[in-house]
Amino acid sequence: MIAQGTGGKIIGACSIVGYTSGPMVSHYAASKWGVRGLTQAAAMELAKHKITVNAYCPGVVKTAMTDMADEELTKIQGKQKGDMFKSYENEKIALGRICKPEDIASLVSYLASQD
Repeated sequence: MIAQGTGGKIIGACSIVGYTSGPMVSHYAASKWGVRGLTQAAAMELAKHKITVNAYCPGVVKTAMTDMADEELTKIQGKQKGDMFKSYENEKIALGRICKPEDIASLVSYLASQD
């Protein structure tokens, strides 16, 4: 991108876990804090080349990964399947719903656009 001289966009996949964490996700948290740090440093380094660097940091998104986490937490904590999602929707998410992949796709499309 620098050699081409026309700028560009870099978009990283981070997570709410890049800001705050919880039990049993230390490995995931370490990777997401790394994405966040790299994004901030690269944004400052590459701005002079008209290259923007951003990362999106969603909370809980209903995906196969969160379904697997829900199943594992069910085993460990002795809760019912789906309780993790209900807990987030009722107690931690102001909108009262978990993100859908389409929500994230829309944001990434915007970050990649000329807007």
